[in-house]
Amino acid sequence: MKEFEKIKNKIKDRDSLSTSFYRANDNSLIEMVYDPIKESTALAIYKDEEIDYQDSVLIDGKKLNPYSPTNNLIKNRVVLFPSKAIEYSSEAELIKDIQSFIYRYVDLSPFYLSLSSYYVLFSWVYDCFNELPYLRFIGDTGSGKSRAVETVGSICYKPIFATGSASVSPIFRILDIFRGTLLIDEADYRFSDEKAEMIKILNCGNTPAFPVLRSQGNGGNKKEFEPVSFQVYGPKVFDTRGYFRDQALENRCLTEEMGQRKLREDIPINLPDRFKEEALEIRNKLLMFRFRNYGKKEVNPDLVDKEIEPRLNQIVVPLASIINDEGLLKSLKKSIRNYNKQLIADRGLEEASQVLEVIKSISKPDFEEFGSEVVSVKLVMSCYIEKFGLKTDFGKDVNAKWIGWIIRKNLKLKTKRTEDGYVIPESEKDKLDNLYNKYGLLDKKNEHTEHNEHK
Repeated sequence: MKEFEKIKNKIKDRDSLSTSFYRANDNSLIEMVYDPIKESTALAIYKDEEIDYQDSVLIDGKKLNPYSPTNNLIKNRVVLFPSKAIEYSSEAELIKDIQSFIYRYVDLSPFYLSLSSYYVLFSWVYDCFNELPYLRFIGDTGSGKSRAVETVGSICYKPIFATGSASVSPIFRILDIFRGTLLIDEADYRFSDEKAEMIKILNCGNTPAFPVLRSQGNGGNKKEFEPVSFQVYGPKVFDTRGYFRDQALENRCLTEEMGQRKLREDIPINLPDRFKEEALEIRNKLLMFRFRNYGKKEVNPDLVDKEIEPRLNQIVVPLASIINDEGLLKSLKKSIRNYNKQLIADRGLEEASQVLEVIKSISKPDFEEFGSEVVSVKLVMSCYIEKFGLKTDFGKDVNAKWIGWIIRKNLKLKTKRTEDGYVIPESEKDKLDNLYNKYGLLDKKNEHTEHNEHK
């Protein structure tokens, strides 16, 4: 029997796994907790509306342990946890507690105060959804944007604190291990090419479908490397001084502009000692919220707004799906529609939009103005020069080759070669209609009505 017990213990040790969250086959939920006073960690096990705390647990053939309280990330408060799950009277009261906490320490607009409060709530059930937005505070030095990240972020799900100067390599791993909310102070990453590793995290981190791949050494052989995937999906709260150049990344952000008004006099210049205690109490309530709502929150397709772009719907609808405040939902819809209009306006500054505007101004839906079923690239070039000049805003010469490149590469329209040169065929009409809508050109009047001289 003793020999059998030794073998059993070896199996347990071999299958031992440190974790901060686990969902068992019997649907019980396990979350790691950390008591900062006792400096101890444990696993909170939620099943059948009952909570039990254990130093370790055998479940699904695995021995699960919490991470050690001496772990450098936990000891130095790089990653924060609740200490236990405690009761809250109602979801509405929980939102009030979150709003009151944020209001005490940060001066936000009324709309963004409500939005950020629901974002905190959303962060605790984010893994019930397949897409999410980011919360971003923008402003100059002294505008309060760092305080906003610290305050809002400290009550999000397993907040992970980083700075814009932090080494990227450990952030990949920390996100993959803890699956929490990434908080970044001074996240002004100006370049979004393949070398900007943090931009990869932000670009891939709003959906679980695209983990980040990196190479690492294969055991002791330094010459061999193998690809390793890191899951970076999760809520992210950060501040910047300016906007990102990458429009796709900008589209993922719900942004509050800080420093637009005089700071409220009751905002403390320095955070008091009670800040950490208050944040911990709210995290403890939110842990109970997570236990009771995990797997029950889902996307409400009725919240899809057909007046905004699919990408914006994709990130906003999951957040909107947990909002029970009709007034806030209306404000959120209005804000997102205004943001959608701004995106369209920004596109209007692009050369592709200018070319598209010319195409629309010289064509009718059925292309009948030309006496054929095509739009000539040379005609587009001629009208473009007439409207915008011989050179682009970037100093490029306008010619048929450049116009054709914009049509094919930027607007993704097919062209067909004829005896008189390249043309846009009538088969592209549906694509053009979609582009007119995307670039906000549907309501614009034709500015070129007579082009017989170009035929």
